[in-house]
Amino acid sequence: MSAQERRERERAERHRLIVRAAREMAEADGWESVTTRRLAETVEYSQPVLYSHFKGKDAIVAAVAVDGFGELAGRLREARTARPAPEEALRAVASAYLDFARERPALYDAMFVQQIDVTSGTGESPEQLRDAFGEFVSALEPLAGERDVETLAEVTWGALHGLATLAHGHRLRPDRTGDRLDLLLTPIIEAGH
Repeated sequence: MSAQERRERERAERHRLIVRAAREMAEADGWESVTTRRLAETVEYSQPVLYSHFKGKDAIVAAVAVDGFGELAGRLREARTARPAPEEALRAVASAYLDFARERPALYDAMFVQQIDVTSGTGESPEQLRDAFGEFVSALEPLAGERDVETLAEVTWGALHGLATLAHGHRLRPDRTGDRLDLLLTPIIEAGH
């Protein structure tokens, strides 16, 4: 391995370490606790080293969010491919999405609530975000009928985001999640048949 390759590998590892530390810090104490100073102390690098990887906290949160979209895409894919019937696959994807939001609140917050410079809905979107959206498209495609599947995916994702956000804020009855999913998904499924 050349010296250049070793430096690149070490830089990539530092990048991952910073992102992982920021995520852990946010999961423990919320995003307001994540500062470049505290993060530098945690990863045992100077603030200038942090700034050589990221322009500031917003860029770190964006990197965490992009990683989160990759994790979400994997969870949705696993849920979708484990169910052969399209109706079951869609319900599994919707449930996996809500589970992800509930289990990873700081990560979900980075992905959907924090102001980050991550483009969505275009070819400029990070691959991880396109992959997560693609899982919704794949789950909905067999049920879309004449409807535009990407618009259907956007509306479904938006509705699930609303449910996830309201549940996180304790604004919904926790024992009615299944009923809410039925009310959301049944019209999508029936219109596709």
